[in-house]
Amino acid sequence: QLQLVESGGGSVQAGGFLRLSCAASGRTISQNAMGWFRQAPEKEREFVAGINWSGGVTYYADSVKGRFTISKDNARNTVDLRIYTLKPEDTGVYYCAAATTTWVPNQQSDYGYWGQGTQVTVSS
Repeated sequence: QLQLVESGGGSVQAGGFLRLSCAASGRTISQNAMGWFRQAPEKEREFVAGINWSGGVTYYADSVKGRFTISKDNARNTVDLRIYTLKPEDTGVYYCAAATTTWVPNQQSDYGYWGQGTQVTVSS
């Protein structure tokens, strides 16, 4: 059974930087596309970044383009999300998810495995 554990969240001031990590265990994620999602208070969970199985193709939500960078290390079985120039609107719980496909799917329902999330709080 694949398990995903996120780490790296915290409380930071606007303009700061965070690196979130997602460690997979139980089996390899080398054939899975991976995604990062976030859920702000009283809002629905939303897609922020995705990466295909090889790490060669990435996608970002318009709201984070240019500030977020997703990367995948199949040898270490990890996926990272680097967040630059943090904004208060980046506050939320960030989730790592493994897709059931090698490409980045459009639907959250195509992500079969989810981590428990890591809290990011950005103060102005």
